[in-house]
Amino acid sequence: MNAILRALIFDVDGTLADTEETHRRAFNASFAAAELPWWWSRRVYRELLRVAGGRERMRAYAQASSDGLAERGDFELLLRRLHEDKTRRYDALLRAQPLPLRPGITRLFDEAGAAGVRLALATTTSAANLDALLAPHFGAAWRERFAAVVCGGDVARLKPAPDAYLQALRRLGFGADEALAFEDSANGIRAAQAAGLGVVATPTWYSLAEPLPAALVVLPHLGDAVTPLPPEEPGAPFVDLAHLRSWHAAQAGSAPPRRAAACC
Repeated sequence: MNAILRALIFDVDGTLADTEETHRRAFNASFAAAELPWWWSRRVYRELLRVAGGRERMRAYAQASSDGLAERGDFELLLRRLHEDKTRRYDALLRAQPLPLRPGITRLFDEAGAAGVRLALATTTSAANLDALLAPHFGAAWRERFAAVVCGGDVARLKPAPDAYLQALRRLGFGADEALAFEDSANGIRAAQAAGLGVVATPTWYSLAEPLPAALVVLPHLGDAVTPLPPEEPGAPFVDLAHLRSWHAAQAGSAPPRRAAACC
């Protein structure tokens, strides 16, 4: 007998909102303020997103660079200060001009809440970044919507390691067969699948620097009344709990839903 779908676990950056351009702007502003010879174009940052975590991303960039910054004795301190400054700038950007959530996110949150399906977040981003993104939409008490919130600072290993998803499942008190994950990136899909979860993928341009692993279904977004899914997509005009329950059940069988072409 198939397990019942009891929880939906969402990644944040790229999945709840297309945040990466705002992150990129905040990084570049921090580099300029520190008088570093770094500037990340959209395509450079797209490649860097293969590395999970902002500080890890900067470390990888410095180690691949010939500017010698990675050899400084205070390099780790520099990374910490840059990341703290970048977080403050990202927070200020989002509070000055909140980013819209991707189509279908708020609708599905409301539907799940009304049906008693628990919501959780499993992300490599910081708690401060979460607050900056979600408070403008759901108020200061936004955490009350979620039965579990796992941030990058809560786990020893970032995605593609499964730690964030395993921690979310532990806090929920559910098995992987009782939940679905929502992701936008290759690292995120690998992390969720390593935790035993089926994945609904909604990539953006930024998350397509590399091919995505196979997921239950890949969609341009989840769809809503204002921005419906194209009629040829699974779940059109919008993904609801009935679709999710069907896909969740199908992953235990032999006929998963059709995998749509990735967007962008």
